[in-house]
Amino acid sequence: MRVVLVIILFAAISAAAVSDRPETPFKLATFEVQGRPHSPRLGMVLNDRILDVNEAGDYLLKKTGRKSAVMLPDDMRLLIERYTDTIFVHPVDHPGGRELTAVYARRLYEIANYFHDKKLDSLPFAYSLDTVHIAAPIKYPYNLLNMAANYWTHAREMGVNKDVDQDRDAPFIFAKSPRSCIVDPGAPFYIPEGRDRIDWEGELAVIIGKPAFHVPKEKALDYVFGYSIMYDVSDRGGRKRKDAIFQGPDWFSGKSLDGAAPFGPFIVPKEFMTNPHDIHIMTRVNGVVKQDGNTSDMIYDVEHQIAYMSSIMTLYPGDVISSGTMGGVGTARKPPEYLKRGDVVEISIDGIGTLKTPMKAMSERPK
Repeated sequence: MRVVLVIILFAAISAAAVSDRPETPFKLATFEVQGRPHSPRLGMVLNDRILDVNEAGDYLLKKTGRKSAVMLPDDMRLLIERYTDTIFVHPVDHPGGRELTAVYARRLYEIANYFHDKKLDSLPFAYSLDTVHIAAPIKYPYNLLNMAANYWTHAREMGVNKDVDQDRDAPFIFAKSPRSCIVDPGAPFYIPEGRDRIDWEGELAVIIGKPAFHVPKEKALDYVFGYSIMYDVSDRGGRKRKDAIFQGPDWFSGKSLDGAAPFGPFIVPKEFMTNPHDIHIMTRVNGVVKQDGNTSDMIYDVEHQIAYMSSIMTLYPGDVISSGTMGGVGTARKPPEYLKRGDVVEISIDGIGTLKTPMKAMSERPK
């Protein structure tokens, strides 16, 4: 009996030894493994490896002698919707049942805390990043909303020298179609025939974590799930009408080209990136730095963006706000610079990663 008690006690200690607190930073990704079923998969990036979170979770439970009915979804948007959910369970040791809060988030914390110092090379569910296909992290959000002229350096280089007060003045928002515009990291952008003014805009993407409607700015960050990278591909030529009913640029043709929202590669949950207003962003074209700035240059901070947008429409879990770009775009240079076939745009954000987009001609697009 003494031996059995010791074994039971040891198993309990081992099971409890894995913390379910956000102690180990990680990134989330959607990825595919060639030749393996059940793709795409939900992945956790630790160092230079990506773990299939469900297989990693099963392995963790076996090693700690625990049982669990929690199964993480393979779809990023569903994970975000359920991230902080409370579930009611009926474990053997609690016949009356009990509530578990933030059960999906806590499972991810456990996985990160358990594996962060383990040797991952030999584990069948841990892949080198260069051997898998990293997809856009959310395919697809319900809404993709974009901030226009939201950095002081960009507004001024575009000739906007107005006195703007984020508490007084409404921002300018435009939308892109998530299904038509979002493409994977590394996927080409196909330049339409006759369009020779395609520009670069590197942006911080804000991922909404729970339904948001009429959210006060003081609570806005509570509605954020995390952060990623968005390339707001822009056609500075747009389309023209001989006798336009409405004056000004055609935002639809200039911003909503097919594939004009490369997205990813990873999402960093907000608990590991607590200040969205001090993040370094850099855009390179063919290795040459074109944009180099910080989110502290925003005119409307993330709180004001969410408060304004949610005053008009409901934002849903997984929705993406592309929060605007900094100075250094091609069209503002003297002389102007634009992208052409063969160019490669790389947008890097500290703590998140690098989003790479090669330029190709529309004639090269697969039929």
